[in-house]
Amino acid sequence: MFIKKIPLLILFLLISAVSVSQNKAETFLYAGRVDILKDNKVVLIGTASSVSFNFTGNECAVSLQSIDSWEHQNYIVLELDGKYLGKYTVQKGAPQSFPVKVTSDKKVHNLKIYKATEATMGNVVFLGTTAKLTAISAKKKKKIEFIGDSITCGAANDPSEIPCDKGEYFDHHNGYFAYGPILSRTIDADYLLSSVSGIGIYRNWNDQGPEVPIMPAVYENLYLTKDASKPKYDFAFQPEIISIALGTNDFSNGDGTKERSAFSPEKYVSNYINFIKMLYQHNPNSQVVLTNSPMVNGEKAVIFEDCLNKIKAEFDADKSHKPILIFKFKPMTPSGCSGHPNIEEHKIMAAEYGPFLKKLLNEK
Repeated sequence: MFIKKIPLLILFLLISAVSVSQNKAETFLYAGRVDILKDNKVVLIGTASSVSFNFTGNECAVSLQSIDSWEHQNYIVLELDGKYLGKYTVQKGAPQSFPVKVTSDKKVHNLKIYKATEATMGNVVFLGTTAKLTAISAKKKKKIEFIGDSITCGAANDPSEIPCDKGEYFDHHNGYFAYGPILSRTIDADYLLSSVSGIGIYRNWNDQGPEVPIMPAVYENLYLTKDASKPKYDFAFQPEIISIALGTNDFSNGDGTKERSAFSPEKYVSNYINFIKMLYQHNPNSQVVLTNSPMVNGEKAVIFEDCLNKIKAEFDADKSHKPILIFKFKPMTPSGCSGHPNIEEHKIMAAEYGPFLKKLLNEK
């Protein structure tokens, strides 16, 4: 498998041929926060959002483009017949063709294209494929939505392509190997990631105030921003479980140079309660699970747990929704880039959390 640039003329012919083969919606499956455009292009927005299709033959190519308000590379992951092929760079500028070679003797193959980076790192546009497409249908699975910050994004977990001390923050992202996707594959559940690095419930990692794009302010926007020109999220996913892991950034001291007030348990609890009420409006049948953070420890961890208990208690008398549950990750000293868990540590988190969520799903 390798990445090859092709001349713009060939690329134009490729995309023209592709547009004919992808008119039927049943030949593609989409997952996560994606924007299906009128011209058959599909924008992969959120972490681990994906497009997948079945095809015959020994090879195919997919056309992808990195789009943002400023030009920079982005990253995707390819999975062929359930096998991880690797993380690939979608360079800035013109669309690129990514060739895929088949090594198995299966008659029908399945290719999944995942966005490895998060929503705030720009978008990856799927422009089509040269594959000989066959029908694809979604298997009915139970669903989990993971709402969170950089940990949930799988941010800074993968320095395999570029070392931690080199490149940009997004160069080290690999959402395919975030704890949510890992455990979901293990327990055979569908998943959706609604996560943003540095985000919190009432304040973000290095910012606070009424204009800050905290999670309650961006969640209902498909692109996880406050940009009113972007479409709203349609909430069609309707998960059995909504897992919320927010607080690491609320408790953070920031970069140490910006003025930052002391953590306010009252603001945290109040905003969290209102956020859950908003989630219930869109997902009335979902089971909400609150988690702590493996990166918050000491006295802050004690306050964190107390806040979560207060939030849970606020809904104890609510008989119209399933009782809120709390899951506690074990403390961790992360060894990924910029103080984040690496892939192996995400696997540890997934191994801790997965059986808990699987048991919940089996009860539903």
